[in-house]
Amino acid sequence: MPSQQEVRWSQLKVGVLVIASLIILVALIFLMSSNTGGLFGGKLDLRSYFENSAGLKRGAPVNLEGVTIGSVKDIRIIPGHKQTPVEVIMSVSNKYQRMIHVDSRSSLDTIGVLGDTVVDIESTSATGPPVQNNSELPTNETPNLSDVIKSSQGTIEQLNLILSKVNSIVDALNSNKGSIGSLINDPDLYNKSVQTVTELQKLVDQIGNGKGSIGKLIADDSLYNHINDTVNKLDAITNQVDQGKGTIGKLLKDETLADNLNQSVVNANKLLAGINAGQGGLGMIAKDPAFAAKLRDTVDKLDSILSQVNSGQGTIGKLMQDPSLYNNADQMLTESRNLVAAIRENPKKYLTFRVRVF
Repeated sequence: MPSQQEVRWSQLKVGVLVIASLIILVALIFLMSSNTGGLFGGKLDLRSYFENSAGLKRGAPVNLEGVTIGSVKDIRIIPGHKQTPVEVIMSVSNKYQRMIHVDSRSSLDTIGVLGDTVVDIESTSATGPPVQNNSELPTNETPNLSDVIKSSQGTIEQLNLILSKVNSIVDALNSNKGSIGSLINDPDLYNKSVQTVTELQKLVDQIGNGKGSIGKLIADDSLYNHINDTVNKLDAITNQVDQGKGTIGKLLKDETLADNLNQSVVNANKLLAGINAGQGGLGMIAKDPAFAAKLRDTVDKLDSILSQVNSGQGTIGKLMQDPSLYNNADQMLTESRNLVAAIRENPKKYLTFRVRVF
């Protein structure tokens, strides 16, 4: 049976072990909570209002520019806030009080795609005074994963519809349906394509060797020489024209031509001014009403005469319209031609001269 001294010594060792364990536990808790101000550090409550908690839980981290400065203290629904009924109370370390301003904005972010939801405070563009205890921070509503999935549901359905149509088109092509399907699966198209490429290659080889008209145009230097000579001649002609040589050069460079043209324009203007003023014959024609009346009367009489001639009245009308004149003239020409022919055949008959001496 152990003595009383041994029992006390065992109790002392157990007590020392328990005290050491408590000290270590307190130290670990202090180290774990050092990012939120420590176990004995001061706390600062802030609140924000959101449309939806988006899976946020009590104890979730509260980050300032990505650095954890506290945790979510409470989440509750406030009936008075119809648009943003979810109130999130955040407990942050008071050592970050100067870094958080009253116009800093809080938002709900997700760690990764399927990670936990945290509160992130953005204060880079804030310029207001530092927050106080129970200050309200404005929020930036960000769409969560479910909202993104809902908004993209219509697009996904359209993509599925498009993919189904594409699949049907591909199946039709693979089954030789339609013109494109026949072109893709018909071996004759490949054979003809190979033959066409071969013919084109032969044609290119012939052109490269200078055969044929196109080959000569490409490979023969005479075409280049002719073009070069033509360009040189055109350049020489241009230089001569620019120097005032030849007819075109004189037309372009001789100042007398410009003076003559200017004088002609002046004279034409004077002539037109005289005509407009009623001077001279053309002026009277253009301006004198009596002359215009006479001219109209003359035209009317001439039209009457031409009408009578056209209807066969008068001597000129008969000459123009009576066919007997043409018939008589034609008959006279025929008889004259016969007479000349008869004289040529027997000139003694018609050209005999008799001389009598008394």
